[in-house]
Amino acid sequence: MRANCSSSSACPANSSEEELPVGPEVHGNLELVFTVVSAVMMALLMFSLGCSVEFRKLWSHIRRPWGIAVGLLCQFGLMPLTAYLLAISFSLKPAQAVAVLVMGCCPGGTISNIFTFWVDGDMDLSITMTTCSTVAALGMMPLCLYLYTLSWNLEQNLTIPYQNIGITLVCLTIPVAFGVYVNYRWPKQSKIILKIGAIVGGVLLLVVAVAGVVLAKGSWNSDITLLTISFIFPLIGHVMGFLLALLTHQSWQRCRTISLETGAQNIQMCVTMLQLSFTAKQLVQMLSFPLAYGLFQLLDGFLIVAVLVCFNT
Repeated sequence: MRANCSSSSACPANSSEEELPVGPEVHGNLELVFTVVSAVMMALLMFSLGCSVEFRKLWSHIRRPWGIAVGLLCQFGLMPLTAYLLAISFSLKPAQAVAVLVMGCCPGGTISNIFTFWVDGDMDLSITMTTCSTVAALGMMPLCLYLYTLSWNLEQNLTIPYQNIGITLVCLTIPVAFGVYVNYRWPKQSKIILKIGAIVGGVLLLVVAVAGVVLAKGSWNSDITLLTISFIFPLIGHVMGFLLALLTHQSWQRCRTISLETGAQNIQMCVTMLQLSFTAKQLVQMLSFPLAYGLFQLLDGFLIVAVLVCFNT
Protein backbone atom coordinates (compact mmCIF):
# COMPACT_ATOMS: atom_id res chain seq x y z
CA MET A 1 0.00 0.00 0.00
CA ARG A 2 1.53 3.32 -1.06
CA ALA A 3 0.58 6.93 -0.48
CA ASN A 4 2.15 10.08 -1.83
CA CYS A 5 1.25 13.37 -3.52
CA SER A 6 1.57 13.75 -7.23
CA SER A 7 3.91 16.29 -8.73
CA SER A 8 1.10 18.83 -9.07
CA SER A 9 1.98 22.36 -8.04
CA ALA A 10 -1.02 22.32 -5.72
CA CYS A 11 0.74 19.90 -3.44
CA PRO A 12 2.38 21.60 -0.44
CA ALA A 13 5.76 20.18 -1.31
CA ASN A 14 8.40 20.36 -3.97
CA SER A 15 7.63 18.32 -7.06
CA SER A 16 10.82 16.29 -6.69
CA GLU A 17 10.68 14.39 -3.42
CA GLU A 18 13.83 12.85 -2.02
CA GLU A 19 14.09 9.11 -1.73
CA LEU A 20 12.80 8.01 1.65
CA PRO A 21 15.45 6.36 3.80
CA VAL A 22 14.73 2.90 4.98
CA GLY A 23 15.81 3.74 8.54
CA PRO A 24 14.83 1.81 11.66
CA GLU A 25 11.22 0.73 11.88
CA VAL A 26 8.92 1.76 14.69
CA HIS A 27 9.23 -0.46 17.74
CA GLY A 28 6.63 -3.21 17.70
CA ASN A 29 5.38 -2.39 21.18
CA LEU A 30 4.64 1.27 20.44
CA GLU A 31 1.04 0.70 19.39
CA LEU A 32 0.43 -1.57 22.38
CA VAL A 33 1.80 1.02 24.81
CA PHE A 34 -0.24 3.87 23.37
CA THR A 35 -3.40 1.78 23.23
CA VAL A 36 -3.36 -0.03 26.57
CA VAL A 37 -1.61 2.52 28.78
CA SER A 38 -3.48 5.46 27.28
CA ALA A 39 -6.81 3.67 27.68
CA VAL A 40 -6.11 2.92 31.36
CA MET A 41 -4.85 6.46 31.91
CA MET A 42 -7.91 7.93 30.26
CA ALA A 43 -10.32 5.80 32.29
CA LEU A 44 -8.66 6.69 35.61
CA LEU A 45 -8.45 10.36 34.74
CA MET A 46 -12.00 10.65 33.56
CA PHE A 47 -13.34 8.85 36.63
CA SER A 48 -11.48 11.16 39.01
CA LEU A 49 -12.33 14.28 37.00
CA GLY A 50 -15.92 13.12 36.74
CA CYS A 51 -16.05 13.47 40.52
CA SER A 52 -15.86 17.25 40.00
CA VAL A 53 -18.82 17.35 37.62
CA GLU A 54 -22.28 18.28 38.79
CA PHE A 55 -25.11 16.86 36.72
CA ARG A 56 -27.06 20.12 36.93
CA LYS A 57 -24.21 22.15 35.40
CA LEU A 58 -23.51 19.44 32.83
CA TRP A 59 -27.12 19.47 31.72
CA SER A 60 -27.08 23.28 31.46
CA HIS A 61 -24.19 23.07 28.96
CA ILE A 62 -26.14 20.56 26.90
CA ARG A 63 -29.34 22.63 26.96
CA ARG A 64 -27.50 25.84 26.06
CA PRO A 65 -24.47 24.61 24.10
CA TRP A 66 -22.91 27.97 23.26
CA GLY A 67 -19.60 27.07 24.85
CA ILE A 68 -19.64 23.66 23.18
CA ALA A 69 -20.37 25.27 19.79
CA VAL A 70 -17.42 27.65 20.16
CA GLY A 71 -15.20 24.73 21.14
CA LEU A 72 -16.27 22.64 18.14
CA LEU A 73 -15.67 25.59 15.83
CA CYS A 74 -12.14 25.86 17.18
CA GLN A 75 -11.57 22.10 17.01
CA PHE A 76 -12.80 21.38 13.49
CA GLY A 77 -12.66 24.87 11.98
CA LEU A 78 -9.56 26.67 13.19
CA MET A 79 -7.26 23.71 13.87
CA PRO A 80 -7.57 21.98 10.44
CA LEU A 81 -7.23 25.36 8.71
CA THR A 82 -4.13 26.16 10.75
CA ALA A 83 -2.63 22.76 9.92
CA TYR A 84 -3.24 23.31 6.21
CA LEU A 85 -1.72 26.81 6.26
CA LEU A 86 1.34 25.58 8.19
CA ALA A 87 1.89 22.76 5.70
CA ILE A 88 1.67 25.20 2.78
CA SER A 89 3.75 27.94 4.43
CA PHE A 90 6.64 25.63 5.36
CA SER A 91 6.52 23.73 2.01
CA LEU A 92 6.47 20.36 3.75
CA LYS A 93 7.07 17.09 2.00
CA PRO A 94 3.82 15.30 1.12
CA ALA A 95 3.98 12.70 3.89
CA GLN A 96 4.86 15.33 6.49
CA ALA A 97 2.08 17.63 5.30
CA VAL A 98 -0.45 14.84 5.70
CA ALA A 99 0.81 14.11 9.24
CA VAL A 100 0.32 17.77 10.22
CA LEU A 101 -3.16 17.86 8.69
CA VAL A 102 -4.24 14.63 10.40
CA MET A 103 -3.16 16.09 13.73
CA GLY A 104 -5.19 19.23 13.07
CA CYS A 105 -8.31 17.19 12.28
CA CYS A 106 -8.15 15.04 15.43
CA PRO A 107 -10.56 15.68 18.32
CA GLY A 108 -9.52 17.02 21.71
CA GLY A 109 -7.47 14.88 24.05
CA THR A 110 -7.88 13.96 27.71
CA ILE A 111 -4.84 16.03 28.64
CA SER A 112 -6.98 19.17 28.33
CA ASN A 113 -9.25 17.95 31.13
CA ILE A 114 -6.45 17.58 33.65
CA PHE A 115 -4.97 20.97 32.74
CA THR A 116 -8.42 22.56 33.00
CA PHE A 117 -8.71 21.22 36.53
CA TRP A 118 -5.31 22.61 37.46
CA VAL A 119 -6.21 26.13 36.22
CA ASP A 120 -9.64 26.04 37.90
CA GLY A 121 -11.46 26.03 34.58
CA ASP A 122 -14.98 24.90 33.76
CA MET A 123 -14.67 21.14 34.23
CA ASP A 124 -18.24 20.49 33.12
CA LEU A 125 -17.58 22.32 29.84
CA SER A 126 -14.16 20.70 29.38
CA ILE A 127 -15.42 17.13 29.72
CA THR A 128 -18.49 17.88 27.60
CA MET A 129 -16.32 19.43 24.87
CA THR A 130 -13.91 16.47 24.82
CA THR A 131 -16.81 14.03 24.52
CA CYS A 132 -18.64 16.06 21.87
CA SER A 133 -15.51 16.58 19.76
CA THR A 134 -14.81 12.84 19.86
CA VAL A 135 -18.36 12.10 18.69
CA ALA A 136 -18.15 14.80 16.02
CA ALA A 137 -14.84 13.34 14.81
CA LEU A 138 -16.76 10.40 13.33
CA GLY A 139 -17.97 12.74 10.60
CA MET A 140 -15.78 15.83 10.80
CA MET A 141 -12.42 14.05 10.48
CA PRO A 142 -13.14 12.48 7.07
CA LEU A 143 -14.89 15.68 5.91
CA CYS A 144 -12.00 17.98 6.86
CA LEU A 145 -9.38 15.62 5.44
CA TYR A 146 -11.32 15.34 2.18
CA LEU A 147 -11.74 19.11 1.79
CA TYR A 148 -8.15 20.06 2.60
CA THR A 149 -6.52 17.33 0.49
CA LEU A 150 -8.55 18.02 -2.65
CA SER A 151 -5.70 20.09 -4.12
CA TRP A 152 -3.00 17.66 -3.03
CA ASN A 153 -3.97 14.80 -5.36
CA LEU A 154 -3.41 11.99 -2.88
CA GLU A 155 -3.22 8.59 -4.53
CA GLN A 156 -4.47 6.80 -1.42
CA ASN A 157 -7.44 7.30 0.86
CA LEU A 158 -6.66 7.94 4.51
CA THR A 159 -8.02 5.37 6.96
CA ILE A 160 -10.18 6.83 9.73
CA PRO A 161 -9.68 4.81 12.98
CA TYR A 162 -13.37 4.43 13.85
CA GLN A 163 -12.62 1.63 16.29
CA ASN A 164 -10.14 3.87 18.09
CA ILE A 165 -12.73 6.65 18.25
CA GLY A 166 -15.26 4.22 19.70
CA ILE A 167 -12.80 3.05 22.36
CA THR A 168 -12.09 6.67 23.24
CA LEU A 169 -15.80 7.37 23.69
CA VAL A 170 -16.19 4.37 25.99
CA CYS A 171 -13.18 5.43 28.04
CA LEU A 172 -14.68 8.90 28.33
CA THR A 173 -18.36 8.37 29.02
CA ILE A 174 -18.44 5.37 31.36
CA PRO A 175 -15.79 6.59 33.86
CA VAL A 176 -17.23 10.12 33.80
CA ALA A 177 -20.75 8.83 34.44
CA PHE A 178 -19.46 6.77 37.35
CA GLY A 179 -17.56 9.79 38.70
CA VAL A 180 -20.65 12.01 38.45
CA TYR A 181 -22.62 9.39 40.39
CA VAL A 182 -19.93 9.19 43.09
CA ASN A 183 -19.95 12.99 43.37
CA TYR A 184 -23.73 12.94 43.76
CA ARG A 185 -23.82 10.19 46.39
CA TRP A 186 -20.57 10.85 48.30
CA PRO A 187 -19.49 14.49 47.74
CA LYS A 188 -16.86 14.47 50.50
CA GLN A 189 -15.16 11.31 49.24
CA SER A 190 -15.30 12.58 45.65
CA LYS A 191 -13.11 15.57 46.58
CA ILE A 192 -10.43 13.21 47.87
CA ILE A 193 -10.65 11.08 44.72
CA LEU A 194 -10.39 14.23 42.61
CA LYS A 195 -7.17 15.40 44.29
CA ILE A 196 -5.57 11.97 44.05
CA GLY A 197 -6.65 11.61 40.42
CA ALA A 198 -5.17 14.98 39.48
CA ILE A 199 -1.77 14.01 40.88
CA VAL A 200 -1.80 10.47 39.48
CA GLY A 201 -3.03 11.79 36.14
CA GLY A 202 -0.09 14.16 35.84
CA VAL A 203 2.34 11.35 36.59
CA LEU A 204 0.68 9.05 34.05
CA LEU A 205 0.85 11.76 31.39
CA LEU A 206 4.59 12.04 31.89
CA VAL A 207 5.03 8.25 31.87
CA VAL A 208 3.15 7.88 28.59
CA ALA A 209 5.15 10.74 27.03
CA VAL A 210 8.51 9.26 28.09
CA ALA A 211 7.49 5.74 27.05
CA GLY A 212 6.40 7.01 23.64
CA VAL A 213 9.70 8.79 23.07
CA VAL A 214 11.81 5.82 24.18
CA LEU A 215 9.92 3.18 22.23
CA ALA A 216 9.82 5.29 19.07
CA LYS A 217 13.35 6.63 19.23
CA GLY A 218 14.09 5.05 15.87
CA SER A 219 11.48 7.23 14.17
CA TRP A 220 12.87 10.56 15.34
CA ASN A 221 14.60 12.65 12.71
CA SER A 222 16.49 15.92 12.68
CA ASP A 223 13.98 17.85 10.55
CA ILE A 224 14.03 21.23 12.28
CA THR A 225 11.06 22.43 10.21
CA LEU A 226 8.78 19.69 11.49
CA LEU A 227 9.93 20.26 15.07
CA THR A 228 9.26 23.98 14.68
CA ILE A 229 5.71 23.30 13.50
CA SER A 230 5.10 20.85 16.35
CA PHE A 231 6.19 23.60 18.75
CA ILE A 232 4.10 26.48 17.38
CA PHE A 233 0.99 24.50 16.35
CA PRO A 234 -0.40 23.86 19.87
CA LEU A 235 0.49 27.44 20.89
CA ILE A 236 -1.50 28.79 17.95
CA GLY A 237 -4.40 26.55 18.97
CA HIS A 238 -4.36 27.83 22.55
CA VAL A 239 -4.22 31.48 21.48
CA MET A 240 -6.92 31.19 18.80
CA GLY A 241 -9.21 29.25 21.11
CA PHE A 242 -8.89 31.90 23.79
CA LEU A 243 -9.44 34.79 21.37
CA LEU A 244 -12.50 33.22 19.75
CA ALA A 245 -14.01 32.47 23.16
CA LEU A 246 -13.28 36.06 24.19
CA LEU A 247 -14.87 37.45 21.02
CA THR A 248 -18.01 35.40 21.63
CA HIS A 249 -18.30 36.88 25.14
CA GLN A 250 -17.57 33.69 27.07
CA SER A 251 -16.68 33.99 30.73
CA TRP A 252 -13.02 34.10 31.80
CA GLN A 253 -13.34 30.56 33.16
CA ARG A 254 -14.76 29.32 29.85
CA CYS A 255 -12.13 31.22 27.84
CA ARG A 256 -9.22 29.40 29.44
CA THR A 257 -11.12 26.11 29.22
CA ILE A 258 -11.76 26.49 25.48
CA SER A 259 -8.15 27.61 24.99
CA LEU A 260 -6.79 24.43 26.58
CA GLU A 261 -9.27 22.26 24.69
CA THR A 262 -8.31 23.76 21.32
CA GLY A 263 -4.56 23.26 21.55
CA ALA A 264 -4.70 19.76 23.08
CA GLN A 265 -5.21 17.09 20.40
CA ASN A 266 -5.73 13.33 20.68
CA ILE A 267 -2.19 12.12 19.94
CA GLN A 268 -3.03 8.42 20.11
CA MET A 269 -5.72 8.83 17.46
CA CYS A 270 -3.30 10.61 15.12
CA VAL A 271 -0.63 7.90 15.57
CA THR A 272 -3.19 5.14 14.97
CA MET A 273 -4.47 6.78 11.79
CA LEU A 274 -0.97 7.21 10.37
CA GLN A 275 -0.09 3.60 11.16
CA LEU A 276 -3.24 2.37 9.43
CA SER A 277 -2.73 4.52 6.34
CA PHE A 278 1.00 4.39 5.59
CA THR A 279 3.87 1.93 5.32
CA ALA A 280 6.64 1.59 7.90
CA LYS A 281 9.03 3.22 5.44
CA GLN A 282 6.84 6.32 5.17
CA LEU A 283 6.24 6.45 8.92
CA VAL A 284 9.95 7.13 9.43
CA GLN A 285 9.45 10.77 8.41
CA MET A 286 5.86 11.10 9.69
CA LEU A 287 5.63 9.64 13.18
CA SER A 288 8.06 12.10 14.75
CA PHE A 289 5.52 14.91 14.33
CA PRO A 290 2.70 13.60 16.59
CA LEU A 291 5.26 12.50 19.18
CA ALA A 292 6.85 15.96 19.21
CA TYR A 293 3.43 17.61 19.23
CA GLY A 294 2.49 15.52 22.26
CA LEU A 295 5.60 16.61 24.14
CA PHE A 296 5.18 20.28 23.28
CA GLN A 297 1.50 20.33 24.19
CA LEU A 298 2.49 18.92 27.57
CA LEU A 299 5.11 21.66 28.00
CA ASP A 300 2.66 24.32 26.80
CA GLY A 301 0.03 23.06 29.23
CA PHE A 302 2.42 23.18 32.17
CA LEU A 303 3.50 26.68 31.11
CA ILE A 304 -0.11 27.91 30.91
CA VAL A 305 -0.85 26.40 34.32
CA ALA A 306 2.22 28.11 35.81
CA VAL A 307 1.31 31.49 34.30
CA LEU A 308 -2.31 31.34 35.46
CA VAL A 309 -1.35 30.19 38.93
CA CYS A 310 1.12 33.07 39.26
CA PHE A 311 -1.47 35.47 37.83
CA ASN A 312 -4.13 34.41 40.34
CA THR A 313 -1.82 34.57 43.35
